[in-house]
Amino acid sequence: MGIFERFLSLWVALAIGVGVGLGLLAPSAFQVISRLEVARVNLVVAVLIWLMIYPMMLKVEPSCLKDVGKRPKGLALTLAVNWLVKPFTMAALGVLFFKFVFAGLVPADDASQIIAGMILLGVAPCTAMVFVWSHLTDGDANYTLVQVSLNDLIMVFVFAPLAGLLLGVTDITVPWGTLVTSVVMFIVIPLAAGVATQRALPRGRLEGLGQRLKPTSILGLLLTVVLLFGFQAETIVARPLLVGLIAVPLLIQSYGIFAVAYGLARLLRLPFNVAAPAAMIGTSNFFELAVAVAISLFGLASVAALATVVGVLIEVPVMLSLVAFANRTKGWFPAPAST
Repeated sequence: MGIFERFLSLWVALAIGVGVGLGLLAPSAFQVISRLEVARVNLVVAVLIWLMIYPMMLKVEPSCLKDVGKRPKGLALTLAVNWLVKPFTMAALGVLFFKFVFAGLVPADDASQIIAGMILLGVAPCTAMVFVWSHLTDGDANYTLVQVSLNDLIMVFVFAPLAGLLLGVTDITVPWGTLVTSVVMFIVIPLAAGVATQRALPRGRLEGLGQRLKPTSILGLLLTVVLLFGFQAETIVARPLLVGLIAVPLLIQSYGIFAVAYGLARLLRLPFNVAAPAAMIGTSNFFELAVAVAISLFGLASVAALATVVGVLIEVPVMLSLVAFANRTKGWFPAPAST
């Protein structure tokens, strides 16, 4: 294990501090970077995510994808947690904390918008970063790809009606540009690059390339953290209490959903390389989509949009803590079947 992996929590903490510091010292630079986007997907962040995803895509074997359907338990678990549990627990936690627990700390109108932002996060399961978490837990690359793809397919049909139901509105407009662009950027392009590399290199060189890219993948993760916190540095400093209040139920939701999914995976006796990614998918969020919808419904400066952004800020530290926990509890699960 290299120095990056051994002290990853320390590097992430430093990246958060650097991001906030640079965001305060050079806000105009981060504003320029934040405007480099297509369909609300930031191009600089996209490149960094490619650095993180590409090593995992080197492990995908298209000829083995058809065999994933022979092991349906992991797929069923992912879909059940993402669509039958997560949206409703997120809505319930939002109401509990911002209608009751924090009722005296946040104006009623702001509270309603924060709940809306949390709901939008809850109905948008992860598309991109889950490949990173799966890679860090040595997840089954083929299985993870199918899990994410199925979620994206269901999201096309379910996101708008489910979000509308929980928000109590009927005019949810899906930002198709954001959804399609994200799928192409974070699934199609890196997958195509990975498959092309597999065909171009012999097995030995391919494995060597994957090992050499590990530090690059971690560096991409750390630079992503710097950017995300740099983008929101002024908001974090200007409204620290509100950011902290929003983070509380989001943290409970994240760890709670992981506990449910991971516990069920253990009961189902799923192999670790399927169980860990299944739990990670349910825990992380498709924040580009949630942020885009929040802005379209409530405006760029709304607290609903802020709530989705707080979800972005807590995701990497939370998910890395869950990656560490999963790797320590690998022995809870049966070994993967040999192929």
